[in-house]
Amino acid sequence: MSVLVQSEHGCVLDSRSLIDQGFTRCLRWKDGQRSHVQCRFKGQWFQMCRSHEAAAVDAGHVEVLQKANKPAKKRKRKHSELNQGEIDSQIFHEKIRSVVSEGTKSLLDSSRSLGFLNGATDTVKEPLPVHECRLAALCEMAKELPLVDDEEQEHVQALVTEDGCTSHVDLFSRVTENRADGATVVTLMGEEYVIPPHASFLLSDFTRIQPLVHYGRKFDLIVMDPPWENKSVKRSRRYSSLPSSQLKRLPIPLLASTNCLVVTWVTNRPSHLRFVREELYPHWGLEVVAQWLWVKVTTSGQFVFPLDSPHKKPYEVLVLGRYRPSAGHSPSSSETSEVPVEDSRLIVSVPSALHSQKPSLSEVLQRYVGADASCLELFARSLQPGWTSWGNEVLKFQHKSYFTLTPADDRADIPKDEDKHTVTL
Repeated sequence: MSVLVQSEHGCVLDSRSLIDQGFTRCLRWKDGQRSHVQCRFKGQWFQMCRSHEAAAVDAGHVEVLQKANKPAKKRKRKHSELNQGEIDSQIFHEKIRSVVSEGTKSLLDSSRSLGFLNGATDTVKEPLPVHECRLAALCEMAKELPLVDDEEQEHVQALVTEDGCTSHVDLFSRVTENRADGATVVTLMGEEYVIPPHASFLLSDFTRIQPLVHYGRKFDLIVMDPPWENKSVKRSRRYSSLPSSQLKRLPIPLLASTNCLVVTWVTNRPSHLRFVREELYPHWGLEVVAQWLWVKVTTSGQFVFPLDSPHKKPYEVLVLGRYRPSAGHSPSSSETSEVPVEDSRLIVSVPSALHSQKPSLSEVLQRYVGADASCLELFARSLQPGWTSWGNEVLKFQHKSYFTLTPADDRADIPKDEDKHTVTL
């Protein structure tokens, strides 16, 4: 299991196991030939052994000391003068600080007593690949293709034919389904990708989201991680951000079933949180039911940033809401028996070194939507077994460079996930 500990405070996740559980059986198609392989997400992505602050000091301690000894430069405003955003951030932090501090300590103590988060790391030491993702650029190029009339367009296609062929696949205007019971390694656009079992996806942006609407599914769970606008994103140019107002264009009412649970990852910027709670969710007909926190820790259980750091915090916010259709809708008995969602729960895990890769919420949210729920991720950068995913980089972290592929019979050094058990406290 990938949920290591559960209590009234929340849970502790093993993010890597959450990824790997979809790849216990994997079939690789290459040059018309198929072979069985074992796929594992490279563990080095989750080897955060030290906090960012400690690592920075170790890497440049001389420079840090030099800067500390230099006279402070004049600033346009006094250090004590905070703008409204900074004041709002401080107020929010003080409000949730005890929840984070006490809840995380309790969960970490339980994890350590069971042998988890004790500083152990993967013994494999190999250089991590640097894969340049061009999917967003390809989406832009695909927009030059003429749109096909909705009535004439086939909106769904199989990932592979019986002989393993993928040359027919149109990734940009059709939802692609892996209908196999196991994961599949296939070549798409000249690159190999690892596709989880029963995963569906559409590679597009806002302008080509209609195939998802015409897919014919209503979803019981929708998770999204929008590309929020902020200064660090603009400086790094890692991905294109999206103005908050544009999120209202997402056709959530057309995709959500009654009482659908919608979960949105939000940055620590107070204006974004207010926008989601007070504008975005009401616009979609959603009722806010809970607010959770993802707490990021190292492999030894330290916060990745000091809890009271004035710049970056070791947590991120999730806003959970339920879709409430118009008053004229008559809910069925199954729709009225929703499971209440507890407020202020924590999700504690070691974050990935990959920018903006969030932990899977599939196991954490299952009790609130049911084991057979139809699930959708928006702005996805990876796929999950049994889920539908949409985004202009939806296959990014499925590229084979992020995985270790070994022959299926070469399993001696592969740890078994079934040795891990969830402990409920």
